[in-house]
Amino acid sequence: MTLTTEQLAKYIDHTNLKADATEASIRQTCEEAKQFNTASVCVNSYWIPFVAEQLKDSTVNPIAVVGFPLGAMATESEIFEATTAIDQGAEEIDMVLNVGEMKSGNFEVVEEDIKGLANAVHAKGKLLKVILETCLLTKDEIVKACQLSEKAGADFVKTSTGFSTAGAKLDDVKLMRETVGDRLGVKASGGIHSKEEALAMIDAGASRLGVSATVAILTGKPAAKKAGY
Repeated sequence: MTLTTEQLAKYIDHTNLKADATEASIRQTCEEAKQFNTASVCVNSYWIPFVAEQLKDSTVNPIAVVGFPLGAMATESEIFEATTAIDQGAEEIDMVLNVGEMKSGNFEVVEEDIKGLANAVHAKGKLLKVILETCLLTKDEIVKACQLSEKAGADFVKTSTGFSTAGAKLDDVKLMRETVGDRLGVKASGGIHSKEEALAMIDAGASRLGVSATVAILTGKPAAKKAGY
């Protein structure tokens, strides 16, 4: 696949999620996103008011993660976090699958959790992505998690938080795309550090990329190390 720098930038959710992310580093992330006109800036929900202010005169969207990074949060708490973030400027929400319930085979619980978020997010006219944490799931569980996400009304399925044992893998992205077809978006996130890796993920079926190495990917120059994937 051949994409211009501008085209590739619109696949990217420029990400800064580590616990030690400072206001200065969040501001830098926003400046980089505006410079390259990425799809979004993805941050923890606490930072959404600040990020929304930084991006207000741009076409870059603020995105918040919720229930992050473990997914082990009550649905009501996730809904509160998501709707608060949206009210403060978030245009999309990336929730984390309840991996423990998924591994337990409690699929109805998993579906209802996603559905609760999807209904709340859609009621405010925004998009929901579901982070599967694919490194913790079997291939069959990845397929089932995609099916549950689609049935529950999610808009995207996403590979990884970037905070577990591994990030995005090409085979998992391909499997997710095969499962959801063209009905949902697929976001590859975690461990994508070069343009070649980014393009490979897109070739495998990703329609969005979650990365912190945006500068390196788009310019070929090493990016300053900072919080994020």
